[in-house]
Amino acid sequence: MAPLRFSANVSWLFPELPGLPERLQAAGRAGFEAAEVAWPYAEPPQALASAARAAGLRLVLINTPRGDPEKGEMGLGAVPGRQAAFREGLEQAVLYAKALGCPRIHLMAGRVPQGADRAAVKGEMETVFLENLRHAAGVLAQENLVGLLEPINTRITDPQYFLDTPQQAAAILQKVGRPNLRLQMDIFHWQIMDGNLTGNIREFLPTVGHVQVAQVPDRGEPGSSGELDFSYLFQLLEDEGYQGFVGCEYRPRGDTVEGLSWLHSYWDRKGHPRTGQ
Repeated sequence: MAPLRFSANVSWLFPELPGLPERLQAAGRAGFEAAEVAWPYAEPPQALASAARAAGLRLVLINTPRGDPEKGEMGLGAVPGRQAAFREGLEQAVLYAKALGCPRIHLMAGRVPQGADRAAVKGEMETVFLENLRHAAGVLAQENLVGLLEPINTRITDPQYFLDTPQQAAAILQKVGRPNLRLQMDIFHWQIMDGNLTGNIREFLPTVGHVQVAQVPDRGEPGSSGELDFSYLFQLLEDEGYQGFVGCEYRPRGDTVEGLSWLHSYWDRKGHPRTGQ
């Protein structure tokens, strides 16, 4: 059983540093070999690529653009009337992914429109999402890229988000039927929405292309106090043969490096050669 590989989500980690290049450098110094960025679009792609190379990191995940934040948008994949904007954003994401050597793009579903009833618009939103995902799969396949669907919990984090359970995401993936579209399993969201993590991990892991972790309910470090036993969950992922990356997408409770003791302990147990140089 191969040890898990971890990536630093520098949109979340190292908030004490001002920009993405500085955070990438810090991630490299902390021992990471990979990083992910939610929205890299404020930085020129070549500058980010250079910063990642200088830090000894490879970038493994970015998101599609969120849309118009002033209108409350958080992704556009399933939003009716925003198909053209989704496709424009996809092209921008592909441009960045190619420049960064990043193989995966999270295709954000987006929120139920303000004032709309979720049940009333669910069918229309799924139809739009399926259409956009089929288009995205074709675009991504031309560049040898993978698209990911991430359910985001609607109990705490984002009550209006369209895609909120692994079952819903898996059903949509099955309807699209494209091999380069996969699940993004954020254990924080999955625990809040459905629990049953052992069963859900075993059921859905064959279609998972990326994993993210944070403690529940406060979204702190995996080593912090909370509902989840990450020693058990990491072992389960190993036992089930997970080969992808585990993204550290959590809110540090203090200094980011000091909060990485859980990861350094894991690396020490596995004989990892880079334990916080």
